[in-house]
Amino acid sequence: MRILFDQGTPVPLRNLLGSHHKVETAFERGWSTLKNSALLTAVQQEGFEVFVTTDRNLRYQVTPGSWTIAIVVLGSTSWPRIEKAATAVKQTIDAALPGSFKEVDIP
Repeated sequence: MRILFDQGTPVPLRNLLGSHHKVETAFERGWSTLKNSALLTAVQQEGFEVFVTTDRNLRYQVTPGSWTIAIVVLGSTSWPRIEKAATAVKQTIDAALPGSFKEVDIP
């Protein structure tokens, strides 16, 4: 599965997702200055399947089902907190379906 991490998504999460995922970051792709809709368009056009972000306001800026990529929103930018919730994050990403929008609550 091809996954793109948005700015703010902790890169160490990449190592916990498993080798069957190919993870890149917006920074690595040179997309760190693209804003939401332009970024999502680029992600979709380049064949990514899942977009992982920590932008909790994204749900107010996109219409669910209007994208063919799955969008997963993490409820925190804190790596220690995300690491503790890694199982839930991984399960959500693994179960992501095209066009879905899922939020992962990070305690």
